[in-house]
Amino acid sequence: MPSASPRTPHDHPASPAPSSPPHRGPPQLPPPAPAPAPAPTRPTETRPRTRRGLRRRPTPILTQDPATTPTAVVDHVRRLCEMVLRSNDIDSLADFAAHYDPRGARTFACLLYTLDRRESALYWWRFAAGGEDPLAAHLLAAHHAAVGVSPDARLWRTQARMLGFTGDRHFPQPVRPSTHLAEGFARTVPWGTALSTFIKTAHLPRELATH
Repeated sequence: MPSASPRTPHDHPASPAPSSPPHRGPPQLPPPAPAPAPAPTRPTETRPRTRRGLRRRPTPILTQDPATTPTAVVDHVRRLCEMVLRSNDIDSLADFAAHYDPRGARTFACLLYTLDRRESALYWWRFAAGGEDPLAAHLLAAHHAAVGVSPDARLWRTQARMLGFTGDRHFPQPVRPSTHLAEGFARTVPWGTALSTFIKTAHLPRELATH
């Protein structure tokens, strides 16, 4: 029996080798979306804005107190002077004519103020306040506030506080009727020549005004 001859590669065609899947590699990610463009910045203004128009001011909640107007403050000073002249302080005028005491000087100044001798009244109020009369310092502060001289008003207000001024302690109590006229007081006091000058003239004597 003839032996089978060994097969050679040419006897039968070789079966094709299984095909391998194509090499795909790692999965590809989509490219990132482009970043949004930055918002345009507003250039810094180098010139001030022009006003389009004046705004209407709101109506104030509180109006000016009528008791603090210059006219009201002057009336306050005049009423205080009348209170002094209607009180027992009127008796100090005779002592003032003889001794120039501070209380009499303040009373004399009140008399001058009611006679519209304002400059002379201020002179004697300063004299009385220098002699530590609290009411004279208060009257000076009130007068200067009424006429708009704020530095002097603050000065005399501070002086009045330093002297312990309070209305309850230093406002005089009237004991005479309000119909008593200041001119009547002026006629009853034996004034000397120097003091009568203050009553007769509307302005402070020149010799005193220069000091």
